[in-house]
Amino acid sequence: MNEVDNAMQQMQALTMKAYELGLEYTPKLLLTIITLLVGLWLIGAIGRVMQTSMEKSKVEPTLIPFTTGLVTWGLKVLLLVSVASMIGIATTSFIAVLGAAGLAIGLALQGSLANFAGGVLIMVFKPYKVGDLIESHGHLGVVKEVQIFNTILTSPHLKQIIIPNGTTSNGSIINYSVEGKIRVDLCVGIAYDENISKAKTVLMEVMNKHDKVIQDPAPFVGVLELADSSVNLAVRPHCHPDHYWDVFFDVNEAMKVALDENNISIPFPQRDVHMTKA
Repeated sequence: MNEVDNAMQQMQALTMKAYELGLEYTPKLLLTIITLLVGLWLIGAIGRVMQTSMEKSKVEPTLIPFTTGLVTWGLKVLLLVSVASMIGIATTSFIAVLGAAGLAIGLALQGSLANFAGGVLIMVFKPYKVGDLIESHGHLGVVKEVQIFNTILTSPHLKQIIIPNGTTSNGSIINYSVEGKIRVDLCVGIAYDENISKAKTVLMEVMNKHDKVIQDPAPFVGVLELADSSVNLAVRPHCHPDHYWDVFFDVNEAMKVALDENNISIPFPQRDVHMTKA
């Protein structure tokens, strides 16, 4: 009977202990669950508001889900740390581990983080956008895609160029499309005995007749250089960036035809040789 009594006493003690623990921790547990559910709902609402606001502000579409996800996941981590501390779990060591892990990851991925930061800057300040003709770090091409880490260009040779955003954001960028017009630099040589005024008039007519050459700024022809074999004329039509190569090739061809029709010669390289008797 003593063993039965001891067992009953132990059961009663365990029951009382469980009851006391239940009285102590049940309110905390309920409060923790409520805090977790409300916190998750609020984080979701914040994410939706952020997404709607950025869409209305016409933020780069690539940046919207990434930024929203980054903020919501950060808030979820803070919520979990807060919930853990509410139920009595020590979070100091956990936060220290997270900090050390973040530092290690940051050092290991510093190049990628620089590209990410550069991508964010490009998407926020928009020095260029998809479809623009740009030049950066010696590469010329049309922007095909602006990603969070890289910018992808298509070169005039139809080659794909991938430039890290960290490099692009910290370097010089020439945007040929932002003004909506671009100058085409051409040069043609005429013989020294030809009439320069007539040649300039012929070349101006060529540019004025081309439907893709714009008149503001007006086309220009001027003497560029007195070269060894010719007088070189600078021909400067302007056009929309999308029409650059059309104007480049069409005007070059039309200049040759027009000069021939007006009997204005384009000289070959020549050299005068003077012979003297020894």
